[in-house]
Amino acid sequence: MSKTVHRIFILILAFIILCTSIYLITRGLKFYRTGIEDRFFHPDYKILKPSGFLGHGYGILGSFFMLIGVLTYMLRKRIRSFAKFGLLKYWLEFHIFLCTLGPILVLFHTSFKFGGIVAISFWSMVAVFTSGIVGRFIYIQIPRTIEGRELSLSEVSNLKTNIDEILITKENLSKESRDEIIAITKKRVNLYYSNIFKRYFNNYLEDKKSIHRVKHLIKDSKLSKKEYKNVINVLKNEIHLNRRIERLTTMQNLLKYWHVAHLPFAFIMLIVMIVHVVIAVTFGAKWIF
Repeated sequence: MSKTVHRIFILILAFIILCTSIYLITRGLKFYRTGIEDRFFHPDYKILKPSGFLGHGYGILGSFFMLIGVLTYMLRKRIRSFAKFGLLKYWLEFHIFLCTLGPILVLFHTSFKFGGIVAISFWSMVAVFTSGIVGRFIYIQIPRTIEGRELSLSEVSNLKTNIDEILITKENLSKESRDEIIAITKKRVNLYYSNIFKRYFNNYLEDKKSIHRVKHLIKDSKLSKKEYKNVINVLKNEIHLNRRIERLTTMQNLLKYWHVAHLPFAFIMLIVMIVHVVIAVTFGAKWIF
């Protein structure tokens, strides 16, 4: 899948989620804004209540999407024979899509009324969804191959460019400027913050300052537009890799701890959801079947 096709793929998935959310909100906004005790008299009560045609349908589709999203990704990740069916990162993106669309549908299935054993499944789903966002942030911080395999520290280090050789070919760039640019790319920002997000934000600001400084150094040089862009792109790549190397071990450890929180909630959600479906069917709940 080329970059252009991949971007179109992501845009289509995002568009589906956006359109679905807009439809669900506009279709039932008046009903959902009605007080619980007054909903029985609302004209949309029979169709939007959890056991109604649309309300029930939301729950069935949402649960189906989540099951498919979880099972297909687990199979692709755990079973080697499935490795030939597309890159892992594409399956992860599809997993995120289904496990975002599913909870949205389930949320409207509940008609924003939570109680009983189903509440355990719902709040577990919320925990899974929230932790999934955090997990995605951690995931993208770890360098990977195009197939989605984690790179080791040595492999990441080998990705670094020999910026010394690149800059020395730029004859219009003074030796002082070259030395300072090289020093910037090798600088390590050891700002310690117990809060990892605060540390990440401050490192981000430091990287912006470094890039701005290099732009200032080469602004008055007689580099061509192409050479100017080349130097800036190499600099950004070096700084980006430096940061990834610095936080590689931290992020790998965080991902291990994240699985400890994410997976149990996912299993609780699925088990209670299955129990809910079995009880509903046992007591005669039907949809279009």
